Amino acid sequence: MNIFIINGGQTFAHSGGMFNNTLTGWTVEVMKRKNFAYRVTNINDNFDPMMEVENFKWADIVIYHTPIWWFQLPNRFKRYLDEVFTAGHNNGIYRNDGRSRKNPDVNYGTGGLMQGKRYMLTTSWNAPQTAFTLEGEFFDRHTVDEVLFGFHKMNQFVGMKRIEGFHFHDLEKNATKERIDCYHQEYTAHINEVII
Repeated sequence: MNIFIINGGQTFAHSGGMFNNTLTGWTVEVMKRKNFAYRVTNINDNFDPMMEVENFKWADIVIYHTPIWWFQLPNRFKRYLDEVFTAGHNNGIYRNDGRSRKNPDVNYGTGGLMQGKRYMLTTSWNAPQTAFTLEGEFFDRHTVDEVLFGFHKMNQFVGMKRIEGFHFHDLEKNATKERIDCYHQEYTAHINEVII
């Protein structure tokens, strides 16, 4: 099994990306125990889009680790995806949008070249989990995956299937050692269950 891990924890302003560095380390520990081959990219580092395309092509599973900034991906992570997926046009990531000139109204989103590959998303939030689950709270009972609908559609567009992700909440105001230790145990159990 080949696992490509992307650390999207951008260093910017008051964010040091430290939790996503820790999370990437937890993921690497599991991959080592499973004896899986793995590669890691940190979006803070300089990258060659064509080399990153090769990582996607090599991988059986892509694991994305990202904080959520203003309800979206950090700007450098978005830039990374824009540049790498564009470099993957007719180069292992996608061929086209899937439509034909004869019938341009159907089959949009079926031109991906990554069929048979899977991906998993983890996210880290300042928002507490209750902001998604309680009636009248900010996200109106929409799930994290609903909020990140576009991200999941991006992966579907290139042909990948989703593995159930894992989401970390209240990490700015309530990141106690006890909560992080608990998250470590829960995440490790989750990834051991879903990455097979």
